Amino acid sequence: MTGPAATTAPRPTGTAPGAGHRPAPWVRTRLRATPLAALLTAVLAVGTVFLATAFPRVLDRAADQGLRDYLHDRGTVATSIYATATRSGGAEGLDDAAGLLASHVGPALAVAPGGLVYGARSGKTRTLTDPWLARPEHADPEMGLLYVQGLREHTTLAEGRWPEAPKSGGPVPIALVREVATTLNIHLGDVLNTPDVLQEDRAPRAEVVGILDAVDRDDPYWTELSCPVQACLDFTKGKHPEAFWRFTALVDGSALDAIQAWQTGAQDFWRIPVDVDRLRADRLATTDRELASYLTGHTANELAKVTDRVGLQITSPLPGILEKATARQQATAPLSAIGPAGLAGVGLVVLGLAAALAGDRRAAELRLLQARGGSRTGVVGRLLGEGVVTVLLPAVLAGVLALWLLPTPRWGGAVLAGTAVALFSLLALPLRAARLWSRPRAGNGRRRLAGELAVLALTVTAVVEVRRRGVAPAGADVDPLLVAAPLLLALTGGLVLARLQPLLLGVLARIATRRPGAIGFLGLARAARGGTEGARPSVLPLIALLLAVTTAGFGSTVLGAVDTERVHAARLTVGGDASVVVPIGVPVSEDFAAAAAALPGVRTSTRVWADTEVFVIDGNGSTRIFAVVADPVAYAEISRSLGRGAFDPAALAGGTGGADAPVPALVSSALARKLGAGDTRRIRLPNGGELLARTAGVVDGTPALQGDDRMFVVLPAGPAVTVAPELGRANLWLATGDIDQDRLRGLVREKIATDAQRATAFPVATDRGSDGLPLGYSVRTSAALSAELAADPLQAAAARLFWTAVLGAGALALLAVLLTLVRAAPERTALLARLRTMGLRPRQGLALILIETLPQTLVAAVGGGLVAVAAVALLGPAFDLSILVGADIAPGLRIAVPPVLLPTVGLAALVSAGVVAEALIAGRRQIATELRAGDQR
Repeated sequence: MTGPAATTAPRPTGTAPGAGHRPAPWVRTRLRATPLAALLTAVLAVGTVFLATAFPRVLDRAADQGLRDYLHDRGTVATSIYATATRSGGAEGLDDAAGLLASHVGPALAVAPGGLVYGARSGKTRTLTDPWLARPEHADPEMGLLYVQGLREHTTLAEGRWPEAPKSGGPVPIALVREVATTLNIHLGDVLNTPDVLQEDRAPRAEVVGILDAVDRDDPYWTELSCPVQACLDFTKGKHPEAFWRFTALVDGSALDAIQAWQTGAQDFWRIPVDVDRLRADRLATTDRELASYLTGHTANELAKVTDRVGLQITSPLPGILEKATARQQATAPLSAIGPAGLAGVGLVVLGLAAALAGDRRAAELRLLQARGGSRTGVVGRLLGEGVVTVLLPAVLAGVLALWLLPTPRWGGAVLAGTAVALFSLLALPLRAARLWSRPRAGNGRRRLAGELAVLALTVTAVVEVRRRGVAPAGADVDPLLVAAPLLLALTGGLVLARLQPLLLGVLARIATRRPGAIGFLGLARAARGGTEGARPSVLPLIALLLAVTTAGFGSTVLGAVDTERVHAARLTVGGDASVVVPIGVPVSEDFAAAAAALPGVRTSTRVWADTEVFVIDGNGSTRIFAVVADPVAYAEISRSLGRGAFDPAALAGGTGGADAPVPALVSSALARKLGAGDTRRIRLPNGGELLARTAGVVDGTPALQGDDRMFVVLPAGPAVTVAPELGRANLWLATGDIDQDRLRGLVREKIATDAQRATAFPVATDRGSDGLPLGYSVRTSAALSAELAADPLQAAAARLFWTAVLGAGALALLAVLLTLVRAAPERTALLARLRTMGLRPRQGLALILIETLPQTLVAAVGGGLVAVAAVALLGPAFDLSILVGADIAPGLRIAVPPVLLPTVGLAALVSAGVVAEALIAGRRQIATELRAGDQR
């Protein structure tokens, strides 16, 4: 049989045969044929590559910022290098030495701009004997001398003149900051005298020639300079300490000899603040080595030679701070990496599904090319050419955009991650197409089983190794095994569910046969077969959902455990939900206790007498213990609420038979082990009095004392006060409930601090604690302490990054499910069109779509939640959350339902909503189109 004669289009005159018939460019033709598919491919490449490039940058930025915030919170004192030497030379020598010391810092370390402080100071203070000086009690004030470079830039002259060089045999000209002069009752022109040493004319004196105002009293310039801008309240040593004022007077650089003569041990000093904004988290090891060299190594030896300073010593608290910063990084690194790792896994699944969808869409085209003699190399090359336009160029743009929007000194990891995702996106479709030229192999079931067993073996190995050695080895930044273990568990769970899902759905389908109507049975049967004839359910969307849900559930469990343990640790530290501590000799009155108990939110409260100067006397000598005297009922309720040292208050009942009758007592386990057998013990109190105590029970801890391995006794207030009335002068108040710290602090100022100071003629000290109360007073609440522990920028950044990754993984998991729906849409639409011709109503068609698609989503969500619980149970014992909590706690991670349930339900709802929306929006339109076009298959 022959076909019709071929016809030839007329050729313009003068043209050669074949001219103008060159084949159209492949890439341009394909892009014009399917512009929407090309656009969606480019958008997917941009999104995945941008995320892959951005997340390492975000991790680096968060680590650097967390380190810098942590060091800023420690303050200038903790982040400076201190150098001291024996006093010698003049002011010019101090300047030269400062330049040499600063020039040898670097390159990993750098001096903070404008922060170098140096000068000379007297080694000790001298007592001032002038009678008009302020004295809190009977002790004379003490004064030291200080020269500090840059004084005129940090103060203004209020009265008098700037100090200058002293005249021979005359007093030392000094200047005082106004607050110091006011506190000490010192005026301009006063001459301050010190006690005679050998002869009266040898006694150093100082004349106040200037009164200064500090530009900023809180400027780091004044730190560690021994009270130059405010007088400090100190106490004499001995059995009966007395309060006295201690302060520092300021002198000129020409008076350095006077500093030497003022008191023995005069020093030159240099404070070199480190520029923490230039430190990097990835260079902490290098920074630590450089700092060690500067303090005690090669650099320190070189500085001793070039400065020619006798006794040059260089110290800094920074090494310990950096060590803690490194430990914090190691603790937060897994939390920071788990979320992005889950997002990466879901992203790879989505890219694989997208490649599978594109391969199915173009399967007929590729088979036609194969049938017409197309080679594997030629077809793969053309597909790579398409990928250069639709994948590679958008990926480069996304990577450059991520690098530009998130600047950080480190770029290698980000570029590597972005490149890996771009190559995966580029090669997925060509490699899938290349399989068409390979011969089908038998035994696919055996290969699948072998692969699943390999994944299972790898998962078991990872879990066992994590449980054996803990979360991370010492000195490691990120523990890859810990990050991979939850993902491997999710992968294993997905493979198991892929095996079980057809069986479960098949059982449901058989159950549906006993119910009226065919929609339920048909939908479940199609779901069990994977939606198409002869196909298995796709495991990729199942794994994507499992990865997203498992990552979210496991990470949220860690975050929830940190929050829970932090609150518990804060309560244990405080001794309840609120505590008030007062200085020795200032009692917590009953009036204050009644007023405090009436504060809103207080549930239980009690006054407590607690002291460490208590001894248990027995035949082997005495044992120092911590004694607690409190109301048994209230204290037992606080102990029960706190979960530390709970006891029955009835055990402390009785003991009121007289002064010689033994008082019932609870003893600690450690004390019971040390004292051994014996019910009655003799207890000596701080004032020398004694009482007999009868052991009424043994407890492991008590709210008024931190730690569970301490030796202590708990005595009931009634019987103990009857025997020893001084035990009624409580020095501690404990309470439980939701208590406002500011209101409690105000009540302390009103009811305790002011009255006590007035009663003891004790002045309101200039030095105050961080809570605004005089020194010696403390008001703490567990809520405030928990908030303080939670104010960790590194952990906050890790939590934000984790939840961002979880949201991204959820969105990609939804995309994976939608891609699966799109992949099965043509066959499903054709089926529904046929059923419509048989009387299927539109509402029944939508129900059929939902019954077919939603079970996989719900099974994956439930399976992910179960895998998350399993991950917590298997990996939890390896966790130590102490650094994340900010306090020492018992290691281990306990299973909690809400942290797993909430993200599981949230992601399931998100994906289910997407499935329903796809069915409602696309289903009707596709069915109508199919009915109009007819079945062309």
